[in-house]
Amino acid sequence: MRLTVALALLLCGAAPSALAEERGSRARVSANGLYSVRTVDVGVGKCRLEMLKESGPLWSADVCVGTVDDLYFASNDGEKVWVLYPLVEKGKPLPGKKKTKGSNLAWARVMVAAQFDRTGQKLQERRLTELMTTKQLLEVRQLAHHLKWLEGTLGIPGKGPRLTDAGVLEFEPVGVQTQRLTF
Repeated sequence: MRLTVALALLLCGAAPSALAEERGSRARVSANGLYSVRTVDVGVGKCRLEMLKESGPLWSADVCVGTVDDLYFASNDGEKVWVLYPLVEKGKPLPGKKKTKGSNLAWARVMVAAQFDRTGQKLQERRLTELMTTKQLLEVRQLAHHLKWLEGTLGIPGKGPRLTDAGVLEFEPVGVQTQRLTF
């Protein structure tokens, strides 16, 4: 049956990419309940960041600020978005640098959170080394090429990231006290 449908589409001139559907992240609601944010993967290398109201879209930006598997949080005014990246690729040593004390932590100098405005412009970012001390970095789950660092996600026990009533994003990196990001 599928082969018949695929052949029919090819005969009609439909490209294989037309068979792919848009894939969206889970929409997350702002602390005041007025807005929700999500990203939509519309094709290879094409994404759309969307801020929605109950009545429909408020704004969207054709920009890839993360994947559908990342966590998106909307501000109470619907103008800004924090993105948490629970699974990040390990960092690499800076080219041309000699090994010095602390250079073996290059894997941890990765961006794990970023704030964006309605145009998709990055306003600020946080790196793992800004959220954790060298001793605490031992708690990070290292895979072959990626890191898992955020409690309550990807099978790591703990409370998941959340927005407070005041619109502050709270989360716990593994082995660390609660961190807070404000809009």
